[in-house]
Amino acid sequence: MKKNIALLAGGYSGEYVISIQTAATIEKSLNKDLYNIYKIIITKEEWYFDQDGTKVHVDKNDFTLTLNGEKVKFDCVFIAMHGSPGEDGRIQGYLDMMQIPYTTCNAIVSALTFNKSYCNKVVKDFNVVSIANSVHLIKGEPYSMGAILDQLKLPVFVKPNESGSSLGVSKVKHVEELFPAIEKAFREDNQVLIEEFIEGRELTIGVYKVKGVVHALPATEIVSKNEFFDYEAKYTPGVTNEITPAEIDAHLKEQLEHKAMYIYRHLNCRGIVRMDFILQKSSGKLFFLEVNTMPGQSENSIVPQQVRVTGKTLTEFYGELLEDCLKIHSA
Repeated sequence: MKKNIALLAGGYSGEYVISIQTAATIEKSLNKDLYNIYKIIITKEEWYFDQDGTKVHVDKNDFTLTLNGEKVKFDCVFIAMHGSPGEDGRIQGYLDMMQIPYTTCNAIVSALTFNKSYCNKVVKDFNVVSIANSVHLIKGEPYSMGAILDQLKLPVFVKPNESGSSLGVSKVKHVEELFPAIEKAFREDNQVLIEEFIEGRELTIGVYKVKGVVHALPATEIVSKNEFFDYEAKYTPGVTNEITPAEIDAHLKEQLEHKAMYIYRHLNCRGIVRMDFILQKSSGKLFFLEVNTMPGQSENSIVPQQVRVTGKTLTEFYGELLEDCLKIHSA
């Protein structure tokens, strides 16, 4: 019997449009012979399924739809939302209460990894990878420009602490740029992370688990024509060169995969995540940047690129993730 799959898209953040693109790729790739797919759009105002141009709203009491007089219950939820509430643990907590399985990290892990500063502190304690020096600011709490500059050397990155797609991120090279950059980041979030710039090669790698075994996808090197991998670089064709697989030697490949899988296991991740690193030019050390627990998966995004390099189709890959999710729940 075909399984009913809710594919969640949209969300509350500036990444709404990217989420819709991710969901479109996943929906197109899922095997329609095995799954009934219901793409549900989530906004702050409503949760709905579009049935032939008519909005059918989700019953939030039990997360069901009523279609043609029949109630549709879901066997599994494929979360395709970036930012809140799909990546920060909120939707996961709700689904846990409904006892409905889903494809991403659980609520606690999602909340931790979504907060860049807190996640960095936890990963630092693993002692497997370097972490850039940083300062964490909270809106409403006083801060001193002098104190920041005493702790960090320019250039720095100023970024919203809980945001994705590089929204609100600035690279600051001069002192007079720091305050405007902080204000820009605060417009996206109530917390701001200021990190020292690490010069080097940016490497990103997908990691996932099926049947209890953690796997690393082939890494990608990101070479941006912009100052950094900002929103334009991520989503404008031709601005960034994404080299998959990354042209790295066997030792670095092994080191990167080992560290990424170690972090995945010890953070207790689930489903597909993407981890970003910098290979420091001066030292050859790998610096951890962040974990994306719902990485972008539009047609030309990094994770689909990495999957294709392995020889798998996206249909096979997403099928593995869904089947693993269903089996864990039924065990």
